[in-house]
Amino acid sequence: MFKMSISALAIVLNESSICTKSMFLNINVHFLIIMPLHSKKKSFNIAFVLFVRQILQMIKSNNMKIEINQTTLIDQVEDSLLTYFKKNDLRCGDSIPNENNLAAELGVARSVVREALSRLKMMGLIHARPRKGMVLTEPSILGGMKRVIDPRVLSEETILDLLDFRIALEIGISSDIFRKITPKDIEELSEIVKMGIVFENNEYALISESAFHTKLYKITGNKIISEFQEIIHPILVYVKEKFKDYLKPINIEMSKSGRIATHADLLDFIRKGDEKGYRDAIERHFEVYKIFKVNRSLELMAEKNEEERIDSI
Repeated sequence: MFKMSISALAIVLNESSICTKSMFLNINVHFLIIMPLHSKKKSFNIAFVLFVRQILQMIKSNNMKIEINQTTLIDQVEDSLLTYFKKNDLRCGDSIPNENNLAAELGVARSVVREALSRLKMMGLIHARPRKGMVLTEPSILGGMKRVIDPRVLSEETILDLLDFRIALEIGISSDIFRKITPKDIEELSEIVKMGIVFENNEYALISESAFHTKLYKITGNKIISEFQEIIHPILVYVKEKFKDYLKPINIEMSKSGRIATHADLLDFIRKGDEKGYRDAIERHFEVYKIFKVNRSLELMAEKNEEERIDSI
Protein backbone atom coordinates (compact mmCIF):
# COMPACT_ATOMS: atom_id res chain seq x y z
CA MET A 1 0.00 0.00 0.00
CA PHE A 2 1.05 3.57 -0.61
CA LYS A 3 1.02 6.18 2.10
CA MET A 4 -0.51 9.55 1.42
CA SER A 5 -1.50 12.66 3.36
CA ILE A 6 -4.97 13.91 4.28
CA SER A 7 -3.89 17.33 3.02
CA ALA A 8 -3.35 16.07 -0.50
CA LEU A 9 -6.71 14.32 -0.49
CA ALA A 10 -8.41 17.51 0.73
CA ILE A 11 -7.11 19.37 -2.34
CA VAL A 12 -9.20 17.09 -4.53
CA LEU A 13 -12.22 16.82 -2.28
CA ASN A 14 -12.51 20.58 -1.89
CA GLU A 15 -12.43 21.02 -5.67
CA SER A 16 -15.09 18.42 -6.30
CA SER A 17 -18.84 18.87 -5.84
CA ILE A 18 -19.58 15.18 -6.25
CA CYS A 19 -17.29 13.51 -3.75
CA THR A 20 -17.03 13.49 0.02
CA LYS A 21 -14.52 11.79 2.28
CA SER A 22 -16.98 9.02 3.11
CA MET A 23 -17.61 8.42 -0.59
CA PHE A 24 -13.90 8.45 -1.33
CA LEU A 25 -13.21 5.72 1.22
CA ASN A 26 -15.62 3.46 -0.69
CA ILE A 27 -13.61 3.80 -3.90
CA ASN A 28 -11.36 0.83 -4.48
CA VAL A 29 -8.09 2.75 -4.19
CA HIS A 30 -5.32 1.26 -2.10
CA PHE A 31 -3.83 4.34 -0.45
CA LEU A 32 -3.37 4.57 3.29
CA ILE A 33 -3.87 8.18 4.39
CA ILE A 34 -1.74 8.59 7.47
CA MET A 35 1.29 10.78 6.76
CA PRO A 36 1.57 14.56 7.02
CA LEU A 37 2.48 16.54 3.95
CA HIS A 38 6.22 17.11 3.46
CA SER A 39 7.91 19.03 0.68
CA LYS A 40 10.14 16.06 -0.23
CA LYS A 41 7.04 14.09 -1.08
CA LYS A 42 5.64 16.84 -3.29
CA SER A 43 6.08 14.92 -6.56
CA PHE A 44 4.23 11.93 -5.10
CA ASN A 45 1.47 14.18 -3.75
CA ILE A 46 0.93 15.68 -7.18
CA ALA A 47 0.76 12.23 -8.76
CA PHE A 48 -1.81 11.18 -6.19
CA VAL A 49 -3.93 14.28 -6.80
CA LEU A 50 -3.91 13.63 -10.54
CA PHE A 51 -4.85 10.00 -9.95
CA VAL A 52 -7.85 10.88 -7.79
CA ARG A 53 -8.95 13.52 -10.29
CA GLN A 54 -9.07 10.77 -12.91
CA ILE A 55 -11.32 8.73 -10.63
CA LEU A 56 -13.63 11.70 -10.11
CA GLN A 57 -13.76 12.29 -13.85
CA MET A 58 -14.89 8.71 -14.39
CA ILE A 59 -17.66 9.25 -11.85
CA LYS A 60 -18.75 12.44 -13.58
CA SER A 61 -18.78 10.72 -16.98
CA ASN A 62 -21.54 8.33 -15.89
CA ASN A 63 -24.77 10.35 -16.03
CA MET A 64 -26.73 7.83 -13.98
CA LYS A 65 -24.41 7.95 -10.98
CA ILE A 66 -25.72 9.75 -7.92
CA GLU A 67 -24.09 13.02 -6.91
CA ILE A 68 -23.60 13.79 -3.25
CA ASN A 69 -24.95 17.20 -2.27
CA GLN A 70 -27.27 18.79 0.25
CA THR A 71 -30.30 16.68 -0.69
CA THR A 72 -30.58 13.19 0.75
CA LEU A 73 -29.37 10.21 -1.22
CA ILE A 74 -32.92 8.86 -1.45
CA ASP A 75 -34.13 12.18 -2.90
CA GLN A 76 -31.44 11.97 -5.55
CA VAL A 77 -32.26 8.36 -6.38
CA GLU A 78 -35.94 9.28 -6.71
CA ASP A 79 -35.06 12.07 -9.16
CA SER A 80 -32.71 9.76 -11.06
CA LEU A 81 -35.42 7.12 -11.39
CA LEU A 82 -37.84 9.66 -12.86
CA THR A 83 -35.11 10.81 -15.26
CA TYR A 84 -34.45 7.18 -16.20
CA PHE A 85 -38.14 6.61 -17.01
CA LYS A 86 -38.19 9.71 -19.24
CA LYS A 87 -34.94 8.92 -21.03
CA ASN A 88 -36.12 5.40 -21.80
CA ASP A 89 -39.54 6.68 -22.91
CA LEU A 90 -41.36 4.37 -20.51
CA ARG A 91 -45.15 4.67 -20.54
CA CYS A 92 -48.01 3.45 -18.37
CA GLY A 93 -48.02 -0.33 -18.35
CA ASP A 94 -44.32 -0.66 -19.21
CA SER A 95 -42.17 -2.82 -16.96
CA ILE A 96 -39.23 -1.30 -15.12
CA PRO A 97 -35.98 -3.01 -14.05
CA ASN A 98 -35.88 -4.78 -10.70
CA GLU A 99 -34.25 -3.34 -7.59
CA ASN A 100 -30.93 -5.10 -8.14
CA ASN A 101 -30.52 -3.81 -11.68
CA LEU A 102 -31.54 -0.28 -10.73
CA ALA A 103 -29.13 -0.30 -7.77
CA ALA A 104 -26.27 -1.37 -10.06
CA GLU A 105 -27.26 1.25 -12.66
CA LEU A 106 -27.35 4.04 -10.10
CA GLY A 107 -24.36 2.89 -8.10
CA VAL A 108 -26.18 2.83 -4.76
CA ALA A 109 -27.33 0.26 -2.25
CA ARG A 110 -30.45 -1.76 -2.98
CA SER A 111 -32.05 -0.51 0.26
CA VAL A 112 -31.81 3.08 -1.02
CA VAL A 113 -33.44 2.13 -4.33
CA ARG A 114 -36.17 0.26 -2.45
CA GLU A 115 -36.99 3.35 -0.37
CA ALA A 116 -37.09 5.59 -3.45
CA LEU A 117 -39.37 3.12 -5.23
CA SER A 118 -41.64 3.06 -2.19
CA ARG A 119 -42.07 6.81 -2.50
CA LEU A 120 -43.02 6.44 -6.15
CA LYS A 121 -45.50 3.70 -5.22
CA MET A 122 -47.10 6.04 -2.67
CA MET A 123 -47.44 8.63 -5.44
CA GLY A 124 -49.23 6.04 -7.56
CA LEU A 125 -46.51 6.12 -10.22
CA ILE A 126 -45.46 2.49 -9.78
CA HIS A 127 -47.49 -0.67 -9.23
CA ALA A 128 -45.85 -3.86 -7.99
CA ARG A 129 -47.34 -7.08 -9.34
CA PRO A 130 -46.66 -10.31 -7.41
CA ARG A 131 -44.08 -12.41 -9.25
CA LYS A 132 -44.37 -10.15 -12.29
CA GLY A 133 -42.29 -7.16 -11.28
CA MET A 134 -43.10 -3.46 -11.33
CA VAL A 135 -44.87 -1.40 -13.98
CA LEU A 136 -45.47 2.31 -14.46
CA THR A 137 -48.99 3.51 -13.74
CA GLU A 138 -50.76 6.83 -14.19
CA PRO A 139 -50.80 8.60 -10.81
CA SER A 140 -53.64 10.65 -9.45
CA ILE A 141 -52.74 14.28 -10.21
CA LEU A 142 -54.25 15.44 -6.93
CA GLY A 143 -53.43 12.32 -4.92
CA GLY A 144 -50.65 14.02 -2.95
CA MET A 145 -52.86 17.03 -2.32
CA LYS A 146 -55.59 14.76 -0.95
CA ARG A 147 -53.22 13.44 1.72
CA VAL A 148 -52.16 16.87 3.01
CA ILE A 149 -55.37 18.91 2.77
CA ASP A 150 -56.34 18.64 6.41
CA PRO A 151 -57.47 21.89 8.07
CA ARG A 152 -56.10 20.65 11.40
CA VAL A 153 -52.53 20.92 10.14
CA LEU A 154 -52.86 23.93 7.83
CA SER A 155 -52.30 27.53 8.82
CA GLU A 156 -55.27 29.86 8.76
CA GLU A 157 -53.66 31.85 5.93
CA THR A 158 -53.42 28.67 3.81
CA ILE A 159 -57.02 27.75 4.57
CA LEU A 160 -58.19 31.19 3.46
CA ASP A 161 -56.14 30.94 0.25
CA LEU A 162 -57.63 27.52 -0.53
CA LEU A 163 -61.12 28.88 0.06
CA ASP A 164 -60.36 31.76 -2.31
CA PHE A 165 -59.01 29.35 -4.90
CA ARG A 166 -62.12 27.19 -4.69
CA ILE A 167 -64.37 30.23 -5.26
CA ALA A 168 -62.30 31.42 -8.24
CA LEU A 169 -62.41 27.93 -9.78
CA GLU A 170 -66.18 27.58 -9.47
CA ILE A 171 -66.80 31.00 -10.98
CA GLY A 172 -64.33 30.12 -13.73
CA ILE A 173 -66.20 26.97 -14.82
CA SER A 174 -69.41 28.89 -15.56
CA SER A 175 -68.90 28.79 -19.33
CA ASP A 176 -68.17 25.06 -19.26
CA ILE A 177 -71.37 24.42 -17.32
CA PHE A 178 -73.54 26.21 -19.90
CA ARG A 179 -71.72 24.61 -22.80
CA LYS A 180 -71.99 21.03 -21.51
CA ILE A 181 -75.13 20.87 -19.38
CA THR A 182 -77.88 18.48 -20.51
CA PRO A 183 -81.60 18.30 -19.72
CA LYS A 184 -80.83 15.34 -17.45
CA ASP A 185 -78.30 17.47 -15.52
CA ILE A 186 -80.92 20.20 -15.04
CA GLU A 187 -83.37 17.61 -13.81
CA GLU A 188 -80.86 16.31 -11.26
CA LEU A 189 -80.01 19.83 -10.08
CA SER A 190 -83.72 20.52 -9.67
CA GLU A 191 -84.08 17.45 -7.48
CA ILE A 192 -81.07 18.50 -5.36
CA VAL A 193 -82.52 21.99 -4.84
CA LYS A 194 -85.95 20.54 -4.05
CA MET A 195 -84.52 18.15 -1.44
CA GLY A 196 -82.03 20.68 -0.09
CA ILE A 197 -82.09 21.89 3.48
CA VAL A 198 -81.85 25.66 3.77
CA PHE A 199 -81.60 27.50 7.05
CA GLU A 200 -82.11 31.22 7.52
CA ASN A 201 -79.94 33.79 5.75
CA ASN A 202 -78.94 31.46 2.93
CA GLU A 203 -77.14 28.99 5.19
CA TYR A 204 -77.33 25.46 3.80
CA ALA A 205 -76.92 22.08 5.45
CA LEU A 206 -73.49 20.76 4.53
CA ILE A 207 -74.90 17.79 2.62
CA SER A 208 -77.11 20.12 0.52
CA GLU A 209 -74.22 22.49 -0.16
CA SER A 210 -71.94 19.64 -1.19
CA ALA A 211 -74.50 17.88 -3.42
CA PHE A 212 -75.35 21.00 -5.43
CA HIS A 213 -71.80 22.18 -6.06
CA THR A 214 -70.44 18.67 -6.66
CA LYS A 215 -73.02 18.29 -9.42
CA LEU A 216 -71.89 21.58 -11.01
CA TYR A 217 -68.30 20.33 -11.04
CA LYS A 218 -69.32 17.01 -12.61
CA ILE A 219 -71.21 18.77 -15.41
CA THR A 220 -67.88 20.10 -16.72
CA GLY A 221 -66.79 16.53 -17.48
CA ASN A 222 -63.37 17.34 -16.03
CA LYS A 223 -62.32 14.60 -13.62
CA ILE A 224 -59.58 16.69 -12.02
CA ILE A 225 -62.01 19.51 -11.26
CA SER A 226 -64.44 17.00 -9.71
CA GLU A 227 -61.65 15.44 -7.68
CA PHE A 228 -60.60 18.85 -6.42
CA GLN A 229 -64.13 19.50 -5.16
CA GLU A 230 -63.93 16.32 -3.08
CA ILE A 231 -60.55 17.32 -1.68
CA ILE A 232 -61.50 20.89 -0.83
CA HIS A 233 -64.85 20.02 0.78
CA PRO A 234 -63.32 19.48 4.28
CA ILE A 235 -61.94 23.03 4.11
CA LEU A 236 -65.41 24.47 3.47
CA VAL A 237 -66.84 22.37 6.32
CA TYR A 238 -64.08 23.59 8.62
CA VAL A 239 -64.63 27.26 7.71
CA LYS A 240 -68.40 27.02 8.17
CA GLU A 241 -68.02 25.41 11.60
CA LYS A 242 -65.10 27.37 13.03
CA PHE A 243 -66.06 30.80 11.72
CA LYS A 244 -69.86 30.64 11.89
CA ASP A 245 -69.87 33.63 14.24
CA TYR A 246 -67.98 35.61 11.56
CA LEU A 247 -70.20 34.43 8.69
CA LYS A 248 -73.60 34.91 10.31
CA PRO A 249 -73.61 38.75 10.52
CA ILE A 250 -72.30 38.97 6.93
CA ASN A 251 -75.13 36.72 5.73
CA ILE A 252 -77.69 38.80 7.66
CA GLU A 253 -76.40 42.05 6.17
CA MET A 254 -76.41 40.61 2.63
CA SER A 255 -79.91 39.27 3.14
CA LYS A 256 -81.19 42.69 4.23
CA SER A 257 -79.64 44.34 1.17
CA GLY A 258 -81.03 41.67 -1.19
CA ARG A 259 -77.60 40.59 -2.46
CA ILE A 260 -77.95 36.90 -1.61
CA ALA A 261 -78.13 34.39 -4.48
CA THR A 262 -79.54 30.99 -3.53
CA HIS A 263 -79.17 27.59 -5.18
CA ALA A 264 -82.68 28.09 -6.54
CA ASP A 265 -81.57 31.39 -8.11
CA LEU A 266 -78.58 29.72 -9.75
CA LEU A 267 -80.76 26.93 -11.09
CA ASP A 268 -83.23 29.47 -12.51
CA PHE A 269 -80.48 31.16 -14.54
CA ILE A 270 -79.31 27.75 -15.76
CA ARG A 271 -82.83 26.84 -16.91
CA LYS A 272 -83.09 30.15 -18.80
CA GLY A 273 -79.67 29.66 -20.41
CA ASP A 274 -78.62 33.03 -18.98
CA GLU A 275 -74.88 32.63 -18.52
CA LYS A 276 -74.26 36.29 -17.69
CA GLY A 277 -76.99 36.27 -15.04
CA TYR A 278 -75.63 33.01 -13.63
CA ARG A 279 -72.08 34.35 -13.40
CA ASP A 280 -73.28 37.41 -11.52
CA ALA A 281 -75.37 35.21 -9.21
CA ILE A 282 -72.53 32.77 -8.45
CA GLU A 283 -70.33 35.75 -7.54
CA ARG A 284 -72.99 36.92 -5.06
CA HIS A 285 -73.49 33.34 -3.83
CA PHE A 286 -69.87 33.27 -2.64
CA GLU A 287 -69.68 36.91 -1.60
CA VAL A 288 -70.09 36.03 2.08
CA TYR A 289 -66.84 34.06 1.95
CA LYS A 290 -65.02 36.76 0.00
CA ILE A 291 -66.01 39.41 2.54
CA PHE A 292 -65.05 37.06 5.36
CA LYS A 293 -61.63 36.36 3.79
CA VAL A 294 -60.83 40.06 3.39
CA ASN A 295 -61.86 40.87 6.97
CA ARG A 296 -60.12 37.88 8.51
CA SER A 297 -56.93 38.48 6.51
CA LEU A 298 -56.77 42.03 7.85
CA GLU A 299 -57.21 40.72 11.39
CA LEU A 300 -54.43 38.18 10.94
CA MET A 301 -52.13 40.85 9.53
CA ALA A 302 -52.85 43.11 12.52
CA GLU A 303 -52.17 40.22 14.92
CA LYS A 304 -48.88 39.48 13.17
CA ASN A 305 -47.81 43.12 13.28
CA GLU A 306 -48.62 43.28 16.98
CA GLU A 307 -46.59 40.15 17.70
CA GLU A 308 -43.63 41.59 15.79
CA ARG A 309 -43.95 44.85 17.72
CA ILE A 310 -43.92 42.99 21.06
CA ASP A 311 -40.97 40.84 19.98
CA SER A 312 -38.98 43.93 19.03
CA ILE A 313 -39.40 45.49 22.48
